[in-house]
Amino acid sequence: MFRWRGAYFLASRLYSTRPATTDSLLDQLKICISEDQVFQLVGKNKAKLSATHVTSAIDLLWEFQKEKPKLLRTINYIKGHQEFIALRILAENKISLIDDEALVELLYNVMRLNVEAHDSLMQELVVEGWRRLHGFNSTALSKFAVCLVELHMQTSPLTGQVASIVDQILDDLHDARILSSLMVSICSVISPRLRDRLVEKAECMMDDVPQYNHARRIVQFLRNIKYTYRPLLEKCNKIFLQSINHMDLENLCIIIGLYQSLQFNNCEFRLMAKTRLTQSVDDCDDVASFTKVFAALGPMAMQETRERLEDRILTFADEMNPHQVLAVLGTMEEMECRNNHLHQKISSLLQKYLDFYRPIDLAKIAQSLVMLRCQTPELFSHLQKLVISHLKKSIIPSDVAMLTRIFSVLPSPRVDESIISKIDAVLPQCNLSDLSAIALAIVKWVRTDQISHYNTSGAYGKLLQKLNGFGLERVKQIDNIDLLLDELKYMTGDWLEEVLLKETVATCQRLIDQVTCKNIPEFALFITRTNYLSPQILDRIASVASENITKFHYTAIYAILLPFVVLNYEPPQEGEFFEMCIEHFLPHLNTFDPHLLVLLGYSLAVAEYFPEDLIKAVFNVEFLGKLDAQLETLPTALNMRIRLRLMELNRAVCIECPEYQIPWFHEKYCQQLHHKVNGTMSSVQRQIHQMLGEILGGINYAKVSVMTPYYHDIDFECLLDKNKKPIPYMDENILSADLSKLHTGLDGQLLETKSLPPGAQRVAIEFLDSKAFCKNSSHLKGGHVMKKRHLEILGYHVVQISSFEWNSMELSTKDAWKDYLRKSIFADDL
Repeated sequence: MFRWRGAYFLASRLYSTRPATTDSLLDQLKICISEDQVFQLVGKNKAKLSATHVTSAIDLLWEFQKEKPKLLRTINYIKGHQEFIALRILAENKISLIDDEALVELLYNVMRLNVEAHDSLMQELVVEGWRRLHGFNSTALSKFAVCLVELHMQTSPLTGQVASIVDQILDDLHDARILSSLMVSICSVISPRLRDRLVEKAECMMDDVPQYNHARRIVQFLRNIKYTYRPLLEKCNKIFLQSINHMDLENLCIIIGLYQSLQFNNCEFRLMAKTRLTQSVDDCDDVASFTKVFAALGPMAMQETRERLEDRILTFADEMNPHQVLAVLGTMEEMECRNNHLHQKISSLLQKYLDFYRPIDLAKIAQSLVMLRCQTPELFSHLQKLVISHLKKSIIPSDVAMLTRIFSVLPSPRVDESIISKIDAVLPQCNLSDLSAIALAIVKWVRTDQISHYNTSGAYGKLLQKLNGFGLERVKQIDNIDLLLDELKYMTGDWLEEVLLKETVATCQRLIDQVTCKNIPEFALFITRTNYLSPQILDRIASVASENITKFHYTAIYAILLPFVVLNYEPPQEGEFFEMCIEHFLPHLNTFDPHLLVLLGYSLAVAEYFPEDLIKAVFNVEFLGKLDAQLETLPTALNMRIRLRLMELNRAVCIECPEYQIPWFHEKYCQQLHHKVNGTMSSVQRQIHQMLGEILGGINYAKVSVMTPYYHDIDFECLLDKNKKPIPYMDENILSADLSKLHTGLDGQLLETKSLPPGAQRVAIEFLDSKAFCKNSSHLKGGHVMKKRHLEILGYHVVQISSFEWNSMELSTKDAWKDYLRKSIFADDL
């Protein structure tokens, strides 16, 4: 069958392109229908073969292979054939006679026929291509660049020259296939200026792109350069949505992986992709296809589908190669897989393949095994030996940092002097992210090593002091805010807060003029993460955002507003700033991803902004149904966070905007949440409870862990009559907290408080630890300000006890504490 297909294909090609020619040998080549016919013709006419004959013959050999399914290809047969070797020698001898397009095509074809990169023909073709580079047309340049990437030359000076030519001809490029291919090929060597030009060019061309492959390559380009540019991503996503029913599973899985790397969520694409992949679970009958489906579908599948995936992947397990095992393990971590049988099987395969993995793969394996709580001592022991071996041999600072961090999370790490010396040697070359990874490891070693726990002069202590010094010095020396943000982006743990935070904020203030509309969203997210209140920085964010509001993608407004909301800071012209941001995103409510709209609505509610259009968009049946569908595809932690924020937004609207007449529908959710919370008191709370009993006249005058009608939790509650005299909790109705009866009317006031005497007042008393305040001051954060606002609307007098005041020198005696509580509870403004 394939011979007839090949004959038909070649006959059609010959008929459509056949010019008048006197080259009989070329004519004979064109009517060949198999590799053997080509080889036979080459063997009889070696002396007559011209450069055209040679390139045509090799082109035919690849065309025959390309037409066959992968399992039926005979590339090894071709590669070892004596006539193919002869063709390679002839091609190398006649290389100067081959025209530009044929030269690039020849390089591409011999690569497809698995000729090694070190082969002399390959090297000659690359060198000759380098010589002719400036003469290539865009098609030849694109294909040549693809070849360079496949030869692992993507960071070479030659690829740099290709990027320079692309910069020169970019305005004249109008083919999306060529542009997208070039973007992926040169992404490792482009400057920020060329990056922006390429993105702008691609964005202009996306409206007329019919092929999802071109859009997929552009998303791949954005992933490679770690640039989540939403306007371009949304245009690509539109093409994917139009093509998803015709897209093959491999491309669908690739796009899902690219989106995940870019942290780009599109609800509609995700749900459609989930449906297609779910339908394919039972149809995949080869290990390569199924492992891709498993990796793409597993993290967003429902429990029943997950079980089917786990059962089927077990049937393919023995056929998996090392790369596929690694992909399955990473997906199991994302799925939080608890299938012991699958754990054991994957662990045994890892033990078998462990020596084949690169250091970065070993890091992923260790991370996943620890997160999955795998009980495989032999595997951990083998993994630890490999990590130590790579760590001792490595000379790349980022690799040393990565391996050090992973080594520290493995069970019972034994840190010898050679490892300490290796870490010490690379510290001066490490960036902030590397230093943070090493710091986390050292701190863990100190905590697990009782001998050196309190010994700052020991090996760990000296290393940590040295590391802190390099970190502080690097922060002081950085003079580019984008570089600073890039190095801080993935830092986790206490090292940033305890060692670098003050100096980092000082550097941000020093570089404040470099905050522009391009880096504000990322900069704002960093400031939010630090919990550090800097009016100078926040004023700059507000100023630049206000001046450039139309340049921001509407989804960026959430990141821009977040530090003002979280840190409870009002910039100059606060009302105008918030209103401007709200007006910018309101026209796009229907295009927001549901979960992001919930987060945005909650943030605005914290700041006392309740745009009616936004509230009505969230609280309608269609939106909530779409949100529920999306939540099923999100990771567990994000799912829980969005559900909590939706409840808090619902509560805020019911309490603060009763005129919107939004129903309270989170009663059952809050009850379930309340049952999961551990109600144990801290030592300070126990101390306060005891003192409240002494102040009020007995322990029965103060109630512990109270839940309000809308499920705000309060540390303590007491009751005062109209004369500010404490009322004991003796009435059974009061003791029950009346959660079933107490609610608010449309005026927001507490209803059905018949158990309280006329004129009586509820007092809510809360102890606020340091987490309730900004990192560098006693300025209360937005969430606690909103809670106080809500409690006051519900009829409470709210006493918030600051940990800074409670632990101050002024309140260092029991009498001072009691006097402080007494004044707060019996305040004149009650």
